[in-house]
Amino acid sequence: MVTVRAPKRHRPRVRVVAPPAGVNLESVAARAMYVGSPEHKDVPSFTGEPRPRADASICDRALTEQQVQLTNWLRAAIRNGRVSELFEGDFPRYVWHRQGDVVYEARLVNSAAGQYKGYPLNTDEWPTGL
Repeated sequence: MVTVRAPKRHRPRVRVVAPPAGVNLESVAARAMYVGSPEHKDVPSFTGEPRPRADASICDRALTEQQVQLTNWLRAAIRNGRVSELFEGDFPRYVWHRQGDVVYEARLVNSAAGQYKGYPLNTDEWPTGL
């Protein structure tokens, strides 16, 4: 089986905090869950054995067993409207959380279940309006 990766982006992704009107973010947050991805790990974690991609940022090792904390960050960010205007089903495609000097982007990976993975952003990638 051959794995095919999408070509590198030719233009940067536009990241803008823009919660849509009329969405009950409290309800959305209550159903969202951080599940992570072994693609952003270099040590075993709650996601299983690491399978880092060459082009993926690596998560802080201190977070490798912190699924509850990461879900709490995700839910707080949604409740506080730090979401993209793009929704897939009931959930925002992107959510952002700032922890100290690090901004994390959570990306929806399962729109039916509200499951997200996340990764740190470089400072030049931080969303407008955070």
